Amino acid sequence: MLLNTRSRIIKHIHSIDYYHSSEENAHKHTYRFHERKKLILASAITGIIFIVEVIGGIITNSLALLSDAGHMLTHLFALLISLFAIIFASKPPTQKKTYGFYRLEILAALLNGIILFLITVWIFYESYHRFVRPEVISSGKMFFLAVVGLIANVSCAYILKSDEHGHSLNVKSAFLHMLGDTLSSVGVIIGAIIIYYTNWYIVDPVISIMLCILILIWSYKLIMESVDILLEATPKEISVNEVISHLEQISGVEGAHDIHIWTITSGMYAMSVHIDTKDMLISKTTVISKEINRILAEKFRIGHTVIQYGCECYNSGVEVNEHEHNEEHTYEQGHTHIHNK
Repeated sequence: MLLNTRSRIIKHIHSIDYYHSSEENAHKHTYRFHERKKLILASAITGIIFIVEVIGGIITNSLALLSDAGHMLTHLFALLISLFAIIFASKPPTQKKTYGFYRLEILAALLNGIILFLITVWIFYESYHRFVRPEVISSGKMFFLAVVGLIANVSCAYILKSDEHGHSLNVKSAFLHMLGDTLSSVGVIIGAIIIYYTNWYIVDPVISIMLCILILIWSYKLIMESVDILLEATPKEISVNEVISHLEQISGVEGAHDIHIWTITSGMYAMSVHIDTKDMLISKTTVISKEINRILAEKFRIGHTVIQYGCECYNSGVEVNEHEHNEEHTYEQGHTHIHNK
């Protein structure tokens, strides 16, 4: 008996999904598969170039080249974390984790941002020492290796570049890593050319610092975006007032309040709301619920909703303040589960 009940609960949890058509859900899973392929290919290219740049940095004695190799190592680690997060996030929900493992993607993006910040601090420190004591650099070899790194970084950035349907913060973080490395390679190439013609070895740490400032800004934005999701802040592209305005235009809705909108993972939004209606049967709220979920999905991409209904009843002009509530959860299969309070 207990086992049967447990299996029914797990089956019920596994059925939870967002308000999308089967075609949209098929596209979502297809896109996840493409994300994994992109990350695997980018990881392989990054790992090879990392080894090349480490050897080249030691031979040429270039801090900029070693810094680029350091970025490569960090980004290789970040790509592997992102890949692991996407694979793990595809696992179905459980009794303990009813939303599944989607948040792992956000944690990976946050970790990537922190790693970017730390590696930037290290480069700043090394650059200071190069300012105090400039060192001789083999600019010719430095230039050649930087070009090889640039080609690899451009390739990886192109692979990870999101198409019009891509909204994954995790892949976006990996893309920012590779974009940072691309600019880093460009800086190394410029530095190598200047050093070759002028012997100004101080250019090496200058280029490194300029690149670090840009990467520092990107890492800060990535960290803040990840933290906002973990703190369940309202998505920046959704206006709560606009949501209320659309809800109150629905026939049968007297008012909407106590709205909470948050992000489960990139592009997956959820919302809870109290809806005031006239005194009616609970069964009649189903029509309202379908319209609410249609509007939220089409206009705001909010796929999971928790709706609580209530009405203010009057008796001889005196407010009784009796509220009949029900909670509704909308699932992919179109089934509605109502719980009376």
